[in-house]
Amino acid sequence: MSKHMQKTSMFIEQSPGDYENGGIQKNLDDDGRPKRTGTWLTASAHIITAVIGSGVLSLAWAIAQLGWVAGPAVLMAFSFITYFTSTLLADCYRAPDPVHGKRNYTYMDVVRAYLGGRKVQLCGLAQYANLVGITIGYTITASISMVAVKRSNCFHKHGHQVKCQTSNYPFMVIFACIQLLLSQIPNFDKLSWLSIVAAVMSFAYSSIGLGLSIAKVAGGGHARTALTGVTVGVDDTIKSSPPENKSMKRATSVGVSTTTLFYVLCGIFGYAAFGNDAPGNFLTGFGFYEPFWLVDFANICIAIHLIGAYQVFAQPLFGFVEGWCSRNWSDNKFITGEHAVDIPLYGIYYVNFFRLVWRTAYVIVTAVIAMIFPFFNDFLGLIGAGSFWPLTVYFPIEMHIAQTKIPKYSFRWIWLKILSWVCLVVSLIAAAGSIQGLIQSLKTYKPFQTQE
Repeated sequence: MSKHMQKTSMFIEQSPGDYENGGIQKNLDDDGRPKRTGTWLTASAHIITAVIGSGVLSLAWAIAQLGWVAGPAVLMAFSFITYFTSTLLADCYRAPDPVHGKRNYTYMDVVRAYLGGRKVQLCGLAQYANLVGITIGYTITASISMVAVKRSNCFHKHGHQVKCQTSNYPFMVIFACIQLLLSQIPNFDKLSWLSIVAAVMSFAYSSIGLGLSIAKVAGGGHARTALTGVTVGVDDTIKSSPPENKSMKRATSVGVSTTTLFYVLCGIFGYAAFGNDAPGNFLTGFGFYEPFWLVDFANICIAIHLIGAYQVFAQPLFGFVEGWCSRNWSDNKFITGEHAVDIPLYGIYYVNFFRLVWRTAYVIVTAVIAMIFPFFNDFLGLIGAGSFWPLTVYFPIEMHIAQTKIPKYSFRWIWLKILSWVCLVVSLIAAAGSIQGLIQSLKTYKPFQTQE
């Protein structure tokens, strides 16, 4: 918040740059913004929260489609690509020098500094469409996990042959209500605790899924597998010492290596346990029924993780819209005004009416869309395919070329371009498959039955 809030005032209007010298100055960074407190550790938690998500639950199914040879190879290849391009992106936080250059506060700012032109708008479109898609996907996945807890207890009580059908809709509403409250947290920097909790939850359910898969493999009963697969018809919160790019590279190394380890283990042992019949989500698709209490706990961990992960992806979108509106209607008190409310056991909380209305509306809209398209695997695949190439590959590579002034048609320039084009082709193929899957799911959709 750019204006120092007086605790005695019941109405505060924001005014950028209106900081006074003295006590408040020590709480500011060299660019006049509130002092950044993030470290490589908190950044790693954000990365793990964002990356070890619902995707890990579908890896057994994904490897079943590719087989023992291509499945792990593709997973490792794209993990390496993600790490490589993320390190390129970390060096672009400051421009033109990666250590002493001017800070870029958002992804779009980075693209503007190095590429400019229409690429800035294309980046914004890809980035924020991806954030919207992920929050919708997390609403779907969290509700499925909540339903799985109820169904698990039903199966335990009445037997595995009972259908135990349960609608996802009430649980989507519960998830949305929780997000309505969390969305009023003013900014991303206040969410470190939530990301740490979510990261712990992701480790917990991934470990449970992995352990159950290993136990199933060790218990005998060989599932049918194949070598070739089945036959098929981050924002600106890190402090500047040590240099931000160094902290982000360390966080990227920890985050990507940790998530890759869990992805590979869950995918391989999940496929070994279920074979070509691996469910799309091996915790909610009831590849495991017992011990039911452990399956329940894993699904509760999924729901808690996704509650936090939703905010990790929603907060940048919230900040973008609110910042844009503040710049364009700086005199509008509905948009820029802050009202102080004294909350028992908490203290003074500053309510912004625009933030309250906009964030509430966003959560409601994403919940409604999730109710319309409650298909886990295909929606997850479409989000990943649509965002991977532009945000993870294309822009980091193009900005690296611009930053380091790599000569056109040099060896390094050529292989970076080849890498980008190969990833584009893979993304297009994956997107086409996901769209086909969504169409098939819509044709057979029964709205009051559980979607897995």
